Amino acid sequence: MTTPSFDRPLRVIQWTTGNIGSRSLHAILARPDYELVGVYAHGDDKVGRDAAELCNWPEPTGIKATNDIDELIALAPDACCYNPLWQNVDELERLLTAGINIVATAAWITGGKLSDADQARIAKACEVGKSTIFGSGAHPGITNMVGMVLSGACERVDEIRITESVDCSTYESGDTMSHMGFGRELMTPGLEDFVREESEVFAESAAMMTEAMGLTVDRLSFDVVFTPADEDADLGFMKIPKGTIAGVYGFHRAWVGDKNVVSVGFNWIMGIVTPPKKIAHGHVIQVFGRPNFRTVINCLPPADWDEAGYMGPGMIYTAMPATNAIPYVVAAEPGVVTLKDLPVITGRSY
Repeated sequence: MTTPSFDRPLRVIQWTTGNIGSRSLHAILARPDYELVGVYAHGDDKVGRDAAELCNWPEPTGIKATNDIDELIALAPDACCYNPLWQNVDELERLLTAGINIVATAAWITGGKLSDADQARIAKACEVGKSTIFGSGAHPGITNMVGMVLSGACERVDEIRITESVDCSTYESGDTMSHMGFGRELMTPGLEDFVREESEVFAESAAMMTEAMGLTVDRLSFDVVFTPADEDADLGFMKIPKGTIAGVYGFHRAWVGDKNVVSVGFNWIMGIVTPPKKIAHGHVIQVFGRPNFRTVINCLPPADWDEAGYMGPGMIYTAMPATNAIPYVVAAEPGVVTLKDLPVITGRSY
């Protein structure tokens, strides 16, 4: 398949402008084949501000952020770049019913973790609006594609394993990391189930990759190892006391019969800790089979990087698999689509 082409720039709205959304917004403004027509602001402090202020764009755009959903729908955009941390089914349903295609990073790959009723709402909205939804997930979608491509060089695939192996100590989102167990007591009741639910988009990823190989998932499982901090650590935005959780090493696994075919997980640390497996500072992608493959994707700043700190490249890396997918999703058949349904998504040179 070739890259879709259109006779005009695609009209796009940006939904939220946080860590990931601001990177998406910047990329939309940079692409000549996209036209930014609206911005949804989650916080009242952002309402009325120019889009340029919300993504460090060098000149005013004339597009003011709003929290009026009806106003944004009335703009009749081709697509919405949807970047909150968690999806809101009511919002997705309204946008899709209005015929607005969605690309998302908001813990969405297949929607499989939603209730049957909510999945039915999304399917109906796509049918009514003749619209499409695609999600790369907060786990950058590029890693799933690399794992699937590497499997194509195997005579036999035993397991595809993807591990997000990073030090999160500079990721200034205390609530998010606390929800993943960091800074909590090791014996916190129900913690494993809580972390499983918080990271369930990884399970959607594992299921999607299994199905891409022509297999049917029989069951999904989750396992995790928590590691205590060696010393107290004050990260500025949160504290990790000695003895509380400072390492989370877990996998969502897709099974076909008694065979673990795909594993997608994380080896995350914060503060001062000795994790069960050395941090690779990137995504470790392994294919076990005949033959074996192993590669590590490290996301690095370019030579002209001018921001303080180095979390920015990772935010861009998370946002772009969805943002760059807009033309492919607009051209796709209505419904829920994943990486296995779309052509290879590429970036642009301009």
